[in-house]
Amino acid sequence: MLKRVHFPSSPLPYLLVAPQIIITVIFFLWPASQAVYQSFLIEDAFGLSSEFVWFENFTALFDDKQYLDTFGRTIFFSVMVAVTSMGSALILAAFADRVVRGATAYRTLLIWPYAVAPVLAGALWVFMFNPTVGIFPFLLDMVGYEWNHYLNGSQAMGLVIVAAAWKQIAYNFLFYLAAMQSIPRSVIEAAAIDGAEPVRRFFDVIFPLISPTTFFLLVINAVYAFFDTFGIIHAVTQGGPANSTTILVYKVFNDGFVGLDLGGSAAQSVILMVLVIAMTVVQFRYVERKVEY
Repeated sequence: MLKRVHFPSSPLPYLLVAPQIIITVIFFLWPASQAVYQSFLIEDAFGLSSEFVWFENFTALFDDKQYLDTFGRTIFFSVMVAVTSMGSALILAAFADRVVRGATAYRTLLIWPYAVAPVLAGALWVFMFNPTVGIFPFLLDMVGYEWNHYLNGSQAMGLVIVAAAWKQIAYNFLFYLAAMQSIPRSVIEAAAIDGAEPVRRFFDVIFPLISPTTFFLLVINAVYAFFDTFGIIHAVTQGGPANSTTILVYKVFNDGFVGLDLGGSAAQSVILMVLVIAMTVVQFRYVERKVEY
């Protein structure tokens, strides 16, 4: 007969968890609740008077063509950043997984960019692509291509996509490399014995086995493109030219801190918060389903 074991209650677990709970409440729950409350208000630029307007701020957003254009631009930007960074990281991880000599050095060099702050990453690309003193515009001019992302919206969008993707490649590389190294070598050797070439082994064996990692990184990169690229865009283009690189998170800043539309900016932040919560829920549902199977 099994005996019931009673563990004495102790305040220690609560004390250990308390700092994280306090940080979450102060820096997430309280600001989020304030944003939700302000999204139902129309306030003057100085915050001295306000009027409760229910959902008028949200209705105005979805009636605003500029906001809808920004929404579509953000989706395009997120897809391109995710595809570029994940594709590059997957290729690098595939090669790094095969390196024998100097493997640690290669992996360390590939991981380094993740330690660079977004603003510094943006400043780095600004200097390299500066139309006046940058090295790349000079090289492009030698082949007859004029580069000026301060005037050309397509070039500006391409530059911020590359800068944001470059910053995220190291993070994706870590997960892809770990996923590839967790695959039993016997599975890959069996495919090689059956006559599968390296490329065939990658697409028929390795890539399907790392599909959960790919889905996880897809969600993480989408959240990164939606939120964490603010510093890069602010350093590289400041949303220009002519709002061609203004995405949702930058529009929240621009409308709230520059245009002083506090209610509209709060409504935009609520929409962003709902989007990231939805993506997180989808990710957890996918993981739960994988665990069940």
